[in-house]
Order: sequence, then structure tokens, then C-alpha cells
Amino acid sequence: MDTPITILGICGSLRKLSINRGLLRAAQQLAPQGVTIETFDLKEIPLFNQDDEDNPPAIVTEFKARIRAADAILFATPEYNHSIPGVLKNAIDWASRPHRDNAWAGKPAAIMGASPGMLGTVRAQNHLRQVFVTLDLRTFNKPEVMIGLASQRCDAEGNLTDEKSKQAIGSLVAALAALTRTQK
Repeated sequence: MDTPITILGICGSLRKLSINRGLLRAAQQLAPQGVTIETFDLKEIPLFNQDDEDNPPAIVTEFKARIRAADAILFATPEYNHSIPGVLKNAIDWASRPHRDNAWAGKPAAIMGASPGMLGTVRAQNHLRQVFVTLDLRTFNKPEVMIGLASQRCDAEGNLTDEKSKQAIGSLVAALAALTRTQK
């Protein structure tokens, strides 16, 4: 049997019925045997304040511990104003600070996202990739999961209903698990 893998799923939206939260639920259901996807909700993480980086709030300490405990990270991001949602960037900043305590360093990572627009989350994902270089996250490029016109591919609760999108997510999770196993 393959080495068990734990992936931490992080959604860049705070909405309970977020379509990107739905993508993480789909990823949990589609994960291959031996792969577990846990999630972390960013709603309690306060705004980053450098004055507090050496003594962060307990929720930030927990977040960093969950990142470190995971074998890989799976980001599900919406796109706001052609970029990364503020809540996601804020959490990324907290987990990377102070510089000597970057929880992201060396972690394999994948990005997926859904949006009501035609382009899906292509710009937000490109911006995340730029940020991840600095953080030393090991993001791979293929397969890409950028689901456009998401309202046609999800139900009212944000659950993914489109089979092609489900197949893409299943391929993404399998590829992330395979990459992670090569780095263990």
C-alpha cells in the first residue's frame, strides 16, 4: 500500500455556501485510498499585525501547527477583483511570519478554484503562484482546475454537480498525493 497522505485544505472564502468550500468537499470525496483531506476554516484568523508576529494569537499557532502536520496543502480560492481574496492572503502572511518560522516552507501544494465568471480563477491562481515562490511552497502546474461559470456546475449549497469538474479535481488530488509521496 502507498504511504498514507494527509492534505490540509484551505478555502479562500468565508461564505458557508461557498462554491470553493464545495470544491474542497468534492476533493475529500474523490481522494484516492490512503489520502485524507482535512480542512481549516480561516474565519477566526485576525488581521495580520507585525507587532504580534512573535507572540501570535492561539488560532494562528493552531493554523501553523496544522500546516506543519499536513503532508501537503490544497488551496481552493475564489477570485476577487482579479486577484487573491484578502482573507487568504492574510492567512498566508500569518503562517509565513516571522521569516525564521515559515510554516509553508517545502510543502507540496496545489491550487483549484471556481468562479461565476467565464475564466474561473485563472488570475487569482497566477497571483498565488507568485506568492508561493517566495514562501518555498512546491506548487505543481498540471492539472489545472479553474472552474468557470460555477453556478452552472454547483447546486445552491455550493456542492459540485458537474462530472467533468469532479474528474479534474480527482486528478488534481491524485497528482498532489503522488508528488507528495516522492518528497517523503
